[in-house]
Amino acid sequence: EIRLVESGGGVVESGGSLRLSCLASGFTFSNTDMAWFRQPPGKRLMWVSTIRVNPADATYADDVKGRFTASRHNANNSLYLQMDDLEPTDTATYYCAIAGSGGTARGQGTQVTVSP
Repeated sequence: EIRLVESGGGVVESGGSLRLSCLASGFTFSNTDMAWFRQPPGKRLMWVSTIRVNPADATYADDVKGRFTASRHNANNSLYLQMDDLEPTDTATYYCAIAGSGGTARGQGTQVTVSP
């Protein structure tokens, strides 16, 4: 059974930082491209980043590029999202997912709230 468990969300002031983590199990993580998505309140699920099997190969949505950094530790089946210079518009539930699934193969999410 594929299982993805996100953690690390919370409330932070504008300009602050958070680091999200995702622990994966039930599939061969080291051979799987992974992604981060987010869903702001009342809005649809949106792609944030994809990080491929090669940890150096990551892409980002334009609105987070330069502020967010995705990384992974294949030996620990773990995925991370370092979020810096957070803005109120980053408020959302964040999900890790298997890349290519359109966000359907994702965890339960972790809430990030950025106050002005």
